[in-house]
Amino acid sequence: MDAGMIDAGMIDAGTQTDLAASEARPMDEETFYLLYHRTAAPLRRYLRRILPEPSLADDLLQESYLRFLGAKLSRGMCEEHQKNYLFRIATNLVRDHLSKRQTVPLTTETSSTERLAQRVDRQEDLRRAMEKMKPRERQILWLAYVEQFNHNEIAAIVGAKAQSIRPMLWRARANLADVLRGLGFREAKL
Repeated sequence: MDAGMIDAGMIDAGTQTDLAASEARPMDEETFYLLYHRTAAPLRRYLRRILPEPSLADDLLQESYLRFLGAKLSRGMCEEHQKNYLFRIATNLVRDHLSKRQTVPLTTETSSTERLAQRVDRQEDLRRAMEKMKPRERQILWLAYVEQFNHNEIAAIVGAKAQSIRPMLWRARANLADVLRGLGFREAKL
């Protein structure tokens, strides 16, 4: 055995705990600031797209970072894994929140929004279509096409098997196409 390697069976439980604690030290302020600066905007957009109320999205955004800071993460975790972990925390918080509410209104339209809907642009049309979809479909479409996560990352975030993401995305796209047709859109002729 290499002199620099330690066999876990050769050290007592207290020393193992000390070693684990040294690897899972809290994140320093500067590192957290950089992570927050790089991840807050995409995480906020994700939450605002899948939740009916912007204030709720902001609350869950803050709660996601609080839980992230409270987690005992490995000090060597790369930024991509940290970002994925944050999205996973946010997804779980959304799930918890939605499970506590029996019915979730998908739209909070006001008369001013209804007037704007008469002259909507493509972004507004897409938003309306997404609101008619199931929350899980909105999540995976957003993660795949806006955040550009790969199938494995999406699976880790939403708590599904990686092999199931491709058919889930296919069904979500097909459902989005149906919703758009229902709103009066036709397929573009190339």
